[in-house]
Amino acid sequence: NALPSLLVPNVPFTLETLWIILPTSIAVAAVGLLESLLTASIVDLMTDTGSDKNRESIGQGIANIASGFFGGMAGCAMIGQSVINVKSGGRTRLSTFAAGAILLFMLLVLGDWVGLIPMPALVAIMIMVSIGTFNWSSLRDLVHHPRRSSIVMLATVLTVVGTHNLALGVGVGVLLSGIFFAWKVSQIFRVTSTLENDVRTYRVEGQLFFASAEDFLAAMNFEEQVPRVRLDLS
Repeated sequence: NALPSLLVPNVPFTLETLWIILPTSIAVAAVGLLESLLTASIVDLMTDTGSDKNRESIGQGIANIASGFFGGMAGCAMIGQSVINVKSGGRTRLSTFAAGAILLFMLLVLGDWVGLIPMPALVAIMIMVSIGTFNWSSLRDLVHHPRRSSIVMLATVLTVVGTHNLALGVGVGVLLSGIFFAWKVSQIFRVTSTLENDVRTYRVEGQLFFASAEDFLAAMNFEEQVPRVRLDLS
């Protein structure tokens, strides 16, 4: 019921303290950045405009560091509120500033009355926000989308719902995306060979890494006796 005051956290500023908070801080930063970038992409798509993702991330980082000195918790862009804001006609910074200012007014001035609102009413509001935010056509599109993309999306949703941990869901999604990407890139790999003037030339096309290393070795004829072997990686 009062404005926050500037204060310094009452913890020892040692390397041991940093090591204690490091795992949590990395998880919070990763989830915050990913959700903010995802929100920015969705808003860009809805409004058919572009945005500076670097400026968004830097601003968020500075704000989170500053809020810590006023007793605040780290935050990030919020998909539900942003979608509802855009659908309600918000297009400029004034709409987001108004949302924050009204929230502050409700906490400082109307705090006692807001506390009287029953929890089931707030739950109902959040359910309606979820219904309004969810892209229902994406369920039909699962059949038409690439199978790997659908698997990543479903695995991420099921992990988040099952564990109540957004960081784990993001981790599973990123891991599966990395595995599928590596498999996809490994398929775009080819080695052709030519023999000219006693020089065996192997021309490599595509990305050479752990997933394509076996195909690379299989393309080599180690039994052939030639004076020179040339690898063309251009």
